[in-house]
Amino acid sequence: ALLGCAAPAWEAAKARPAVALKAGNDEAALERLARIWPSLLCLGLAAAFAFAPPVFGLPLFGYFAVALLLIGGIGLIPRLAASSFRLLNRLQMRRGGPPAPVPSLALARLANAPGQASIALGGVLASFSLMVAMGIMVASFRVSVDEWMLHILPADLYVRTASGGNTGGLGPGEQQAIAALPGIAQAAFLRTRPLSLDPARPNITLIARDIDAADPGRLLALVGDAAPAPAGALPLWVSEAMTDLYGMRTGQTVELPLGGQRHRFFVAGVWRDYANQSGSVVVRLADYRRITGDTSVTDAAVWAAQGVAPDAIAARLRALPFGAALQLASPGEIRAASLKIFDRSFAVTYLLEAIAIAIGLSGVAATFSAQTLARAREFGMLRHVGVSRGQVLRILALEGGSLTVLGVATGFVLGLLISLILVFVVNPQSFHWTMQLHLPWPLLGSVAAVLVAASVATALVSGRYALSGGPVRAVREDW
Repeated sequence: ALLGCAAPAWEAAKARPAVALKAGNDEAALERLARIWPSLLCLGLAAAFAFAPPVFGLPLFGYFAVALLLIGGIGLIPRLAASSFRLLNRLQMRRGGPPAPVPSLALARLANAPGQASIALGGVLASFSLMVAMGIMVASFRVSVDEWMLHILPADLYVRTASGGNTGGLGPGEQQAIAALPGIAQAAFLRTRPLSLDPARPNITLIARDIDAADPGRLLALVGDAAPAPAGALPLWVSEAMTDLYGMRTGQTVELPLGGQRHRFFVAGVWRDYANQSGSVVVRLADYRRITGDTSVTDAAVWAAQGVAPDAIAARLRALPFGAALQLASPGEIRAASLKIFDRSFAVTYLLEAIAIAIGLSGVAATFSAQTLARAREFGMLRHVGVSRGQVLRILALEGGSLTVLGVATGFVLGLLISLILVFVVNPQSFHWTMQLHLPWPLLGSVAAVLVAASVATALVSGRYALSGGPVRAVREDW
C-alpha cells in the first residue's frame, strides 16, 4: 500500500497550485500512465522468464512471469483505451448524416480521458484475467485427467485385492479361476509395488502388466515418440515424473533393483501418469516374473464376452471362494469417483475465482461511482446545453459497458497467456506432468456477461445520484 501511494503522493506534492485548482486537470496527473516502454519491458521479461528452468524444484520464474504479465497488461491499458476509443470515435464521426449525440459524447470522453479509463479497467483486468487463467488451468487439468482415464481404462470391469499392499495379491490359482469364468472374453493381470531408487526421495511405483511392446500406446498414454527396444533388451516405460526427477529419457538404458539384483532396462517411451506424482515405471509382467519369481498380481482387467453384461461378470466374481476379498469397479465408477475427488480438491479454486470476480465488481463500482460524482459539473453543463437526463444516463451506461467490454477482451487475452504459463510451465515444473489446453467457454462467457451487466448497472446507479442535485447547483462553482 505504501509503494502504491508513493507515486501519487509525489505527483501531488509537485503539482503547481494554480494549475491544480482548474477544473479538468485530473487527466494531466495521469499522463505518465500512458508511457508504453515500462509495460513492454515487463512483457519481454515475462516471455523470457516463461522459458526458465525451475529453481530448487519450484517454478519461481514462472510465478515471476505471471506477475510481470499482469503488471505489463495493466500498464498498457491507457494506450490501448485511447487508441481503441479514438478509432471508434473516428468511425462514428465518419458515418453519413448527423452524429448520434449519446455515442459521440461517450466515445469522445473515453478517447480523451484514457488515464481515468485505465483506473476503471485496472480492477476488471486483474480479476478477470486471473479468473480466466485459473478457469482454463483447472478445466484443462480436469479434461486431461478424464481423457487419460478413458485411455488407460479400456476394460469392462476392474478387480483389485482388498488387502493390497506389497504382500497381498492373487496367486496363480486365483488368476486362473478368474480367467476361466463363463462370460469373460479376456482377463489381463497387473502387479504394482513400491520401489526405492533414491533414499532421499519417496518410493516410485513399479507396474508390471501384460503390455505389447510393439503397441504400448494401446494401454499407456504415451507422450512423444516411442523407441523399440533392441533385440534382447528389456523394455521399460517411464512416467513424466521420472524424466524430471531421475533424468530418464527415451532411448536410455537404466538399472532397476529387482529380485535382489540390479537389472538393465531400455527406456522405450514416456507415458502420462496422473496417479503417481513421485514417478512410476512400467515393465512387462513376464519380465517381472522371470526376474523376481513373484507370480502374484494385485489387479485384473476383465473384458466381457459379447452379449454378457458386466454386472453378471461381477456377480460371478463375488461368488468365487475368494470373492469377498475382491474390490470391483467399472470404468465409469472409477472415473466418477476420481473426478469427484478432483472437484473437491479444486473447490477452493472456484471459491477464489468467485472472490476475484466480486473484487473486480466492487472495484468497478467504486471507480465508476467516484468518477461519476466527480463529473457532476460536466453533467450539469451538458444539461444546460440541452442534453436530457435520460441521455446522460445512456452516456454513462455506454461508457461503463464499453470500458468493461474492453477490459474483458484484454483480460481474456492476458488470462489466456497466463494460463499457458500455468499449464505448460508451472504445472509441469511443480507436479512433473503435462496436460492439454482446454477453454471452458460457458464459464468464461457467463462471467464476462455478468461483469458487463454489473458495470452498466453501476454506472446507471451512480449517474442517477450524480444527477439528483440539478444542473444549476452542479455548475455553481464554475460561475
